[in-house]
Amino acid sequence: MSDFNIFDKRSGAVHPVVEEWVRTETRRQFLRGGANALGMATLASLGMGAEAAPSDAKTYPGMLKTPFGAHHPADFPTKTKSVIYLHMVGGPPQMDLYDHKPEMGKWYDKDLPESVRNGQRLTTMTSGQSRFPIAPSRYAFKQHGKSGMWVSELLPWTSKMVDDMAFIRTMHTDAINHEPAITEMQTGNMITGRPCLGSWVSYGLGSLNRNLPTFVVLVAQPTNKDQIQAISARLWSSGYLPGEHAGVSFRSTGDPILYINNPPGVDSKVRRTTLDGLKALNEINYHTVGDEDTHTRIEQYELAFRMQSSVPELTDIKSEPASTYALYGEEAKKPGTFANTALLARRMVERGVRFVQIYLNNWDTHSNVAGRLPSQCKDIDQACYGLIQDLKSRGMLDDTLVIWGGEFGRTIYSQGGLSHENYGRDHHPRCFTMWMAGGGSRPGVVYGETDDFSYNIVKDPVHVHDFHATVLRMLGIDHERFTVKYSGLDQRLSGVEPSKVIKELMV
Repeated sequence: MSDFNIFDKRSGAVHPVVEEWVRTETRRQFLRGGANALGMATLASLGMGAEAAPSDAKTYPGMLKTPFGAHHPADFPTKTKSVIYLHMVGGPPQMDLYDHKPEMGKWYDKDLPESVRNGQRLTTMTSGQSRFPIAPSRYAFKQHGKSGMWVSELLPWTSKMVDDMAFIRTMHTDAINHEPAITEMQTGNMITGRPCLGSWVSYGLGSLNRNLPTFVVLVAQPTNKDQIQAISARLWSSGYLPGEHAGVSFRSTGDPILYINNPPGVDSKVRRTTLDGLKALNEINYHTVGDEDTHTRIEQYELAFRMQSSVPELTDIKSEPASTYALYGEEAKKPGTFANTALLARRMVERGVRFVQIYLNNWDTHSNVAGRLPSQCKDIDQACYGLIQDLKSRGMLDDTLVIWGGEFGRTIYSQGGLSHENYGRDHHPRCFTMWMAGGGSRPGVVYGETDDFSYNIVKDPVHVHDFHATVLRMLGIDHERFTVKYSGLDQRLSGVEPSKVIKELMV
């Protein structure tokens, strides 16, 4: 511990320096100063004071016997402890990957019937087109597994594990453009400022490792970078939940977190002494002002100190055996690739990170589907297979829910020029495909049906709110009871309109 003392040794009164600081530090100054603490305001969920788990082969430093800081312990029995959410930014074309539409071969270059579109809105990118010519997928499909799930030739690794997966063909959303659609998929609302799914899970279920954040975000770099969509930290914000439940973004190159290492010439003992002094000052301010953010700030510094040893061990993949790269592919060795982030996600949940969010950009295929989609699929195909099989072989798939999907789908008609070899596809919120594996999801399920044009849902629709309600249920949480009072309302992730848990997707 530090020799720093907030009291004067001779008089026993508060040290004059501390007294002067308390007198001059206004609330505005404090908040302004706290905004840049360690370069980030959301080093999360410390588990301070919680008892560490006993040391054995399946535990890591800082892991806890029971969750710390849970605000809504599970309502139902569940094995599921962690979530890995793979968000494909831009909207993958469902009819080129998972929603096989063989009838469209007869419709090549014919106009989309008005009876199918039925006056539904379009984006400004195709609303001015004189025609809406049908573009059948140029990729071959085959059925796989006992489930008979149709999978594109672009995903040969994924096709091997369809019986481990639950497919939702009838996802739909309210938004037709990227920013509001991603925001709704992550927070349940198209308006920014709400807590995201990861923050809700962190807030509700608490921390499993006092040395690592509860909610981590990784942004993978696609091989092809033709059309990158903007994504920002608003997508992993804690909104009106306490700040410590926001996602902590790990960088793909260099130090995983800025400023986590000691500056040159500052050793751990000096850093510890400095933190003890800051803690003393912050505790005075906390007792004087009573601001909960002050207490959070104290804990953030402490977590950052512990992360100095836990994060380098977490991100050092050199210790992984050759068999790991046989699963994920050699790309997993390259920092920032999707395969690398998938491997890191496994290492994170293995060490008690509750929620890992991975974003992969460049799925916005308005044109040149033939030139871009194969690259996108190659980025994810073996990596997703490796992740699922890795979790399965370690006995972790039952308690880890893996989610894959974008913010909306794509149109069956072509945007721009059309040929048998190439075409483009516009945004389509009316139906798209997502999948889940492990963590309470039912393996080998194909849920929902769309029409022959993959344009409208004909059976078993799943709205974003239904999806959120179902994910929470897999984690043991009743989405209707999981609420937070804000602006005079009982706010919840699944919104105020009726939504349902899709029991057919659950074991």
